[in-house]
Amino acid sequence: MASATLMPSSSPDQHHRQRRWAGGIRPTSPHTPVLGEYGHRTTDSEVFLTNWRRGSGDSWVVSAQWPGAHGFYAPVGGLHDPLLLIETVRQAGILLSHVAHRVPLDHPIAWQHVRYALAPHALRTADAPAEVELRITDHDVVRRGKRLISARQEFRVRCDGAHLAHARLISSCHSPAVYRRLRGRYSDLAFANSRRLPVPEPVGPRLVGRDHERDVVLSPTDHPDRWQLRVDTSHPVLFGHPVDHAPGMLMVEAARQAAQAVTPGVPTLPVALECSFERYAELDAPSWVWARTPEPATAGGARRVEVGVEQHGRPVAAARITGVPVP
Repeated sequence: MASATLMPSSSPDQHHRQRRWAGGIRPTSPHTPVLGEYGHRTTDSEVFLTNWRRGSGDSWVVSAQWPGAHGFYAPVGGLHDPLLLIETVRQAGILLSHVAHRVPLDHPIAWQHVRYALAPHALRTADAPAEVELRITDHDVVRRGKRLISARQEFRVRCDGAHLAHARLISSCHSPAVYRRLRGRYSDLAFANSRRLPVPEPVGPRLVGRDHERDVVLSPTDHPDRWQLRVDTSHPVLFGHPVDHAPGMLMVEAARQAAQAVTPGVPTLPVALECSFERYAELDAPSWVWARTPEPATAGGARRVEVGVEQHGRPVAAARITGVPVP
């Protein structure tokens, strides 16, 4: 079972829209954020997509803007945060599931796998917002009748005209009825959130490359390479839309912070990341994060870190991160 389901918001004034097909409605300006419902975001400032169009063959082109400064995905050493790339890929994948594959807006979408490899020099910030272009092709598309079940999306990403990254996203779609069967009583947002655990104390922000305690997603244990996952459902970015479990971007951020924690004293930039999701992490039980470095750093300072997230003794997510010293 895939983890990190990305649930659309469903306020009463949106209910009449959720059963319609998302048929490619375009924003009025190339620099107007795409409707938040298409990226499963409820705050406009967290929607980075600005437009989309069909490319050649079966490809799509999605445009995005990255701000020069962001409250959570803040630049480091004059470079954009690489996790902005994953969040943008996440939003683009959801957008195309609706506009290209006609997945209804009330159908949950779940991650199975996400990865990227990027060129750090293309992350350099400038005075103006960064213009990002994602060229996306679909592979291994599985349908049941006309309904999309799963797909692999390959991304070629440019930032301000320069090659930035290759990325991959594998995801699956569930009808509301199937999702309720998969999740049982946990599919009820009110039930799931009523059982969430208190948020434990954070590790020191500097250990994990953060400036503020609120943005720390790891809590200390008796072992220096093992932490409890901090699941703060009030966080405005990591919980930017209603969810009934710990979301995928929280797992990715936990992997990034764990990789930094086992590379103390050296701020690192994750230039490559690969994360697979095994199952849902519930809100009513602790999740545990571990990290290890299977081999020493290279002569240039690159280091690979393996990270795992577990709950009830079973794997939730597994990640591999390659970090280099921040230039």
